Parts: sequence; C-alpha cells; structure tokens
Amino acid sequence: MPSDETPAVGYAVEDDVAVLTIDSPPVNALGIDVRRGIVAGVERAADDPAAHAIVLIGAGRTFPAGADIREFDKPLGEPHLLALGDLFDRVRKPIVAAMHGTALGGGLELALYCHFRVMAPGARVGLPEVNLGIFPGAAGTQRLPRLIGVDAALGMIVSGRPIEAKRALDLGIADAVVEGDLRSRSIAFAKKAAQDAKPLRITSEPRAGIGPVEKHAAIIEKYREQARIRMRGQESPLEAIGSVVDGLSMPYEQAVAADRARFARCVASDQSKALRYAFFAEREAARIPDIGRDVPPRPLETAGVIGAGTMGGGIAMSFADAGIPVTLVEMAQEALDRGFGMIRKNYEGMVARGRIDQETCDRRLGLITPTLAMDDLAAVDVVVEAAFENPDVKTEIFGKLDAVCKPGALLASNTSYLDIDAIAAATNRAADIIGLHYFVPANVMKLLEVVRADKSAPDAVATGMALARRLGKVGVPARVSHGFVANRSRAPMVREAVFLVEEGATPEQVDRVLTEFGMPLGPLAVGDMSGLDVSWRMRQAVRRPEDSNERYIHLADRLCEMGRFGIKAGKGWYHYAEGSRTPEPDPEIVAIAEAVAGERGIVRRVIDDAEILERCIYAAVNEGAKIVGEGVALRASDVDVMWLYGFGFPRWRGGIMHYAETVGLPQVLARIEAFEAKHGSLWEPAPYLKECVAAGRGFAG
Repeated sequence: MPSDETPAVGYAVEDDVAVLTIDSPPVNALGIDVRRGIVAGVERAADDPAAHAIVLIGAGRTFPAGADIREFDKPLGEPHLLALGDLFDRVRKPIVAAMHGTALGGGLELALYCHFRVMAPGARVGLPEVNLGIFPGAAGTQRLPRLIGVDAALGMIVSGRPIEAKRALDLGIADAVVEGDLRSRSIAFAKKAAQDAKPLRITSEPRAGIGPVEKHAAIIEKYREQARIRMRGQESPLEAIGSVVDGLSMPYEQAVAADRARFARCVASDQSKALRYAFFAEREAARIPDIGRDVPPRPLETAGVIGAGTMGGGIAMSFADAGIPVTLVEMAQEALDRGFGMIRKNYEGMVARGRIDQETCDRRLGLITPTLAMDDLAAVDVVVEAAFENPDVKTEIFGKLDAVCKPGALLASNTSYLDIDAIAAATNRAADIIGLHYFVPANVMKLLEVVRADKSAPDAVATGMALARRLGKVGVPARVSHGFVANRSRAPMVREAVFLVEEGATPEQVDRVLTEFGMPLGPLAVGDMSGLDVSWRMRQAVRRPEDSNERYIHLADRLCEMGRFGIKAGKGWYHYAEGSRTPEPDPEIVAIAEAVAGERGIVRRVIDDAEILERCIYAAVNEGAKIVGEGVALRASDVDVMWLYGFGFPRWRGGIMHYAETVGLPQVLARIEAFEAKHGSLWEPAPYLKECVAAGRGFAG
C-alpha cells in the first residue's frame, strides 16, 4: 500500500486521478484515523496539479461499511464525518466513490458527499441507523432526499433495509454499475468526468431546502404510519422522519445543526443503548471461548431431516433455501406425502405472493428428496431429527442413525426440552451429537439454539454454529437443561400469565399488558396459536417430579381436558369465530378459572397492569439469571439474543436481561423477593442475581 502520514488511507496518482485507498480492516469503519486520512488525502489531491480528479475506494472486502459504533459513547473526535462533507462540497475536482461490498450508514453518507458514485454489481448500500436507535446523523437525512427525492429517501431511511446496486442505479444513488475491475473502471469514470467538465453533483444543494412541507405531507404521513405499525414503540424512525422534515423547511446548515442536537438526544436514549447492546450481543453470541477459529467446522454439503411434520418440513425448507440438498425421511407414505405436499404448498404460496419466482420454487423443491428409507441418509453430512417430542422415540431414531450414517456425520436433535446427553447415550458416537433447536416456522424464524451436550466434540459444536450462518440464522450456544435457554427462560412468563388469570386477571388483560410493553403477541394468544395441546401432551410424556409444584399446570391442563386447544379448536384462552384467527374474549374462561381457583384455595382479586408486567417479565429475568449462573448460557446477552429472535422481544428494550439492568437490578431483586414472600418458592431469587446486586454490577460483570 502506498505510504502516507496516515496509513489508514493510502495516496497514489494514476492516469491523472488521485486514488485514496481506505485500508482499515476488517470493514474500513470510519473511525477517527480513517476520517483524518480522508481529509488529508482529499486536501492533498485538491492541491495536486497531477491529479485532475479523485477516487475513494476501500481496500479488502468493502467500501467503508459504516461508522465505528464504539465511538458513539465517547467524546467526539475531530474531524467529524460532517466535516468531510463540507470539505468535499468545496473541492472543484470530481470526487468519485468506488463502492464494493456493503456501505451502510456512515459509509453511504461518505459516498453521498462525493460528486459521483460508481458501484460494483454486488455492492449494497443503506441507512440502517434506525435499527440502532438513531438516524443518519451525518447529513444522510438531508443529502439523500436532495439526491433521489423525499419518497424514495424516506423508504430507505425508515425501513433501514439495504438495497442492491441495480436498485441504487435506478434510484439515482449510483451513477454507474461497472463489471470488471472496480478500481480501473472508477479511475476511467473520474478521468472522463474531469475531461468533460461534467457538472459536480453536490448533494447538499439546494441549500435553501427542498420543501414546502405541505407538498410532501401525504408521503410523510405514509412513513409515519408505517413506522408506528412496523416498528411499534420505537422512537428512532419518527426522529429520522423529523430530520427529513427539517430539511424540507430549513436551509441545509440549519437542518444539519438541528440534526446534531437530535442525534445527541437519540444516542443518549435508553432505546439506542438497548439497540446498540443488541447489535453487539448478536455478534458476541457467535463466540464460544473454548472453540476458537482454529477449530474448523465439518463439511456441510448435504443434509437429512427425519420427520415431515410442521417442524421437519420447515427445517427441510431451510436447507433447500440455502441451496443444500436434503433427504426428508418419514416412516409412512401417507405422512411423507402430506409433509412434502405442505412444503410444495408453502413454496407455491411464496410464488403467488411474489416472494420468489417459479424458477426458484422449482429449484428448491428439486433439492428435497422425500423417502421412507433411513438408509438413504448414509452419505449425508448432517441429520436433523424432528420427530415427536418423546424420549423413547428419539433414542430409538438415534440408535438407527448410529448404524446408518457415515463416520463424522453431525447428528442433531430438534428437541425443545429433552436431554441431549440421554439421546447421545443411545449411540456409539456421542461426540457427533448436538441439539439444533429450531423455532416455528423453522424456515422463517432466525433463531437456532445450538445445544452442546457433555460429550459433543468442539468441531461438532462449531459445525452447528456454522450451519446457523449458512442457513441465514442467528446461532446461539446453550448447554443441556430442561428447555435449554430459550424455552426454559420463557416458561416462567407463561406460568405467571396463567397464574394471573387464575387469580383474577383476564387473558385479554394479560396479553394487552405484554403487547403494550412491545411483545408482538401476548403469551396466552401465542399458546392458542401454537396449540395448547402441544405442551399438554409434552407434559404428559415427560412429567418431572418438580412439575407437581407448578400450579399453572392445573388451569392449563383443564383447558386441554375440555378440548380447548386454541385456534385449531375454535377456542382456547380465547374464542375464535369459524374460519377466523382473531382472538375474542370468552366469558367461559372466567368460569373455568374461578372453578380451578376454588379447588386450589385461591382468592381471586383485581390485578393491576403493573403487577402483570412485573410478574411476567421478572419471572423470566430470574430464570435467565439462574441459567447464566448455572453455565447453561455462556452470557446474559445470549439469553437476550434468544428472546429477540425467538420470541419477538422488542429489540429497542435489548432483551429481558438488559431490560432488567435498565430498571436496576436492585429494584428487580426487591420485587422478586416480594413475590417470593407472597407466592412461594417458585420465586426464589437466582443466586447469580443476588451476587450481581451484592457486587454492585450488571449481569455482564
């Protein structure tokens, strides 16, 4: 790399064009050294008589991917990114952004400062700041609308979704999409722009604003409504819209000044802190301390799935979606035909909705081979068992897999609760066995819980995590425990929801409190959707001694004994009109709850919303602390990632463990102790929670 005073940005003149190469691995984030290097390089090029134009390009795999998020909570280091925009606006030589990889947030804002943008075909750009509780605060909300119009700009800013190079060209973000060598093509583009005296597109112009606001009122309201619905409870999309509106009515300099104050307020908010915490928690979840990068995953070229029911079919689709050939095994032809028919129906529905085209549908279906012969799994690299949640059934299957599968094949159970160690003991290859707990629907939900058994080989666990990435999922490690991490930590919330109905609340009150908190659905409505009989039959198959102490089983079992299985039965915690999935309050539930309460000696009462929220959330937090303290989860943040991706916990609250820290762990512990005094041993505080409070620290130390 050419040397310069700032090694993060190299300088060279090639064919009358100054090329500034940003080289700050791994993603060329726009930290202070990079910003200083860009300023130095552009100023040098502006004064260099040998340079008639300037190209900014990233070394390695990407144009600057974005700002350095870790700087957000530190004193601002100069030059600010905005200073680069002001500098670029003053330079009279064409400045061209040569973009490959992924330019998001500050990376796209840097490109917007340039006068022209040339993209490689595979490049992607976007402004995802709303997903971090902020907005494009380096003038992205001012420059993008001036470049591509208010409607298109708000579409990108409010959704936070990146777009491909072709779409960027169509919108006018890119001036060219070039095949071949990006560097040489961008130099040629810049040289021609200089030779032709092509007018420089300065994206801060018009400086007076692009209003009036009234002209764009309908567009603005459309995106406000979209934000309220799709990002319910989150403040940053509305702040981003407010910033764009400022740019309509204010001169550029005033709008940018207003942005600085708005951005500082957003960064300091609890929501932004939670969203940034979630961002880093997801990345941390991929790290397992004793399994480093020197432990390579096993091959993942072919797969098998046992069971063609709802879960098995979804898992098979997830393999096919990732381009992995999968053999789908069932025990009976009728079940196999029904399962594969549902897969076909799901893919055809995706075609009808415009999600995929017919060619993609046919290709994915062609990757799935239905069979009744387990011997057809002999050569596959990974097998996921998705049979009925019964320990005898699963151990029998794994005994057969042990005899059939090739040495080194990864054998995984999709069990939600069962003991992976016991399943592994049914084989002579315990080192090859892990849990892969998918969430319904398996081809859609992003969470994949990777369960490490006592004898799981490190490379088997590494392969499970690699598979999650290959399938486009978020893999999170867990150890063996009843319910592992995700379901075990959620079970107390469901327990308390049922208790609360028994004690005097209604299902609709409980669910309303949780949805107002930010959950997509309340726990009782989720139960109706999933089918109350699923957990009921599981309880019957795997009844543990401690279950006798879990009072909620009585009311939950009573509903199932009455055939109230949820939506599919037309009634569960709610009533459902024929053909409808909309829950309606059912007065019969009150009578059932009163009867069970009477049998159990429980005096029903009026329960306020605050108690409902605290009991449901703090019960989960307390169990999460037990899980972390026992080492079932590596980190409290892993519990949070599972809640974010498995249960739709509001990302802007960070997760149950982060939320507890926001409230204050001493206050949470005090409420748990109060509930223990009133409701008994199920509320015994987690030792790890007490330890954290005594030490005056958070869950992360």
